[in-house]
Amino acid sequence: MQTNKYNRIYVIAGAFLFVGVCIIVRLFYVQVIHHDSYLDRADRQFTSPSGNVFDRGSVFFTTKEGERVTAATMQLGYKLAITPRQVTDPEMVYNKINEVAPIDRADFDKKVAKTTDPYEEIVNRLTDEQAKTLRDADLPGVSLYKEKWRFYPGGAIASQTLGFVGFDDKDKLVGRAGLENSFNATLSRKADEVNVNFFAEVFGDINDTVFKNTVDEGDVVLTIEPSVQAELEKTMTAVREKWNGEIAGGIVMDPRDGSIIAMAGDPMFDPNEYGKVKDPSVFLNPNTERVYEIGSVVKPLVMAAAIDMGLLTPDSTYTDYTGSLTISGKTINNFDKKGRGVATMQTVLDQSLNTGMVFVENKLGHDNFRKYMLAYGLGEKTNVGLPGELSGLVSNLKAKDEVAYATAAFGQGIAVTPVEAVRAWGTLANGGYMVQPHVVAGIDKQITGYTPIDYPLGAQVLKTETTKTIGTMLTHVFDVAYGGGKIKYEHYTVAAKTGTAQVAMPNGQGYYPDKHMHSFFSYFPVSNPRFVTYFFIRDPKGAQYASQTLIPPFLEFSKYLIHYYEIPPDR
Repeated sequence: MQTNKYNRIYVIAGAFLFVGVCIIVRLFYVQVIHHDSYLDRADRQFTSPSGNVFDRGSVFFTTKEGERVTAATMQLGYKLAITPRQVTDPEMVYNKINEVAPIDRADFDKKVAKTTDPYEEIVNRLTDEQAKTLRDADLPGVSLYKEKWRFYPGGAIASQTLGFVGFDDKDKLVGRAGLENSFNATLSRKADEVNVNFFAEVFGDINDTVFKNTVDEGDVVLTIEPSVQAELEKTMTAVREKWNGEIAGGIVMDPRDGSIIAMAGDPMFDPNEYGKVKDPSVFLNPNTERVYEIGSVVKPLVMAAAIDMGLLTPDSTYTDYTGSLTISGKTINNFDKKGRGVATMQTVLDQSLNTGMVFVENKLGHDNFRKYMLAYGLGEKTNVGLPGELSGLVSNLKAKDEVAYATAAFGQGIAVTPVEAVRAWGTLANGGYMVQPHVVAGIDKQITGYTPIDYPLGAQVLKTETTKTIGTMLTHVFDVAYGGGKIKYEHYTVAAKTGTAQVAMPNGQGYYPDKHMHSFFSYFPVSNPRFVTYFFIRDPKGAQYASQTLIPPFLEFSKYLIHYYEIPPDR
């Protein structure tokens, strides 16, 4: 009996201990984790009929020193509402409000006329100073309420990567584009009712707090370096405006781990004012949500495959007397329709010879060609962390048509996203390994703290010796082929290749005679690459080749990167 007595005491004590732990955990959750929310409630005093105070996690850029810079956060301010039947002098009230925050007269008159409605919002996002002025005016029928809204301190910076927050079809504020959309579950905050009894609040979510994993909520930390992002955007805007292009864009990736340092597309938009955008296509990220035939920048990937299999060397030759060849009744030309006689593989890359690349593809054979191109990840999404990412269109790699393989060897007839292409070029820069491009470094969770996301190194596609050989060849392209050797960096090695591709017409009707896609990719310093870069512009006017539109801005941008990151010379 004595034993049973003690057992009952232990059970009761254990139950009290468990309840006590639950209360402590919930109090911690209420008073510490949701401290800011409750502080808002105390300051707010009354809630508007519109419901809960909107809250959301933050997004941060990461500087090269590892410091965080706010990319998206919550802004605290006020909204003004009226109780129409209490507005005894609408003219005076309108004038006072309009002096502080300009409002539409017709809209105000319409709302003040709703005398049976107890609540009509008139203006949002008032500053503390504006709210104080209106509060001091003591306007009858006018109330001020605390509110929060999504705020992007950098304006348009990285807008297509960040996205924006807007109302969904259920009238709920959610991420509608970019990271705001793809990480909506992480950034969203549970909507707590304001007028909840304290003890109900303490006990109400014990099950969720104690028994369920609630640490998914947090802030998102990006790999994007804000200064580099701003510089890339400035560069791309200047390129598009100078050449009156349809779209210009660029990516800077660290080939060692796939971190996206910068990703830009122009035209851009300001997510603080996304409602003012007239053309919604500007919300699409041209680096992930569009595919392009990118032309001759594909050639190094094909050449590397042949070298990797031991089929060719930089000094291997082919003969081309006419500058053209015919396959299945279709004529394929070099860009200038001129032959080169006996030419080496180095010359094929230096002078971007289409006939030479058909020779390389024939050496590989269709099966090996396809195997390597798919191994580079062409035709597969990168899972970069952004919504709406497309996969490349590479069905021509499985075609029975001989022409399809020939044109794919110089980047026509297959289409990829820029981020897909950058992943492929990363294999040339990092010793042959696949990496996963990504824009999110980790999640700073509310309870457990910062958790980096692991992006393991992928399969080795090319032998390290192959990448050294192709690096030397592409350095020669940059040093000798471009600008007659005048753009060579004295103390840095740069591997690079341009591409000028025709733009396909809709519905497979061939190619526009006067539209082109200009591309330029590089990695440097070649001895220990820190950056893979890709610039592109679609439909530039007044320039025939990518060497005209993209090399000059690359020279300035690459010098910026070298200086900003204090990259040591490698020659």
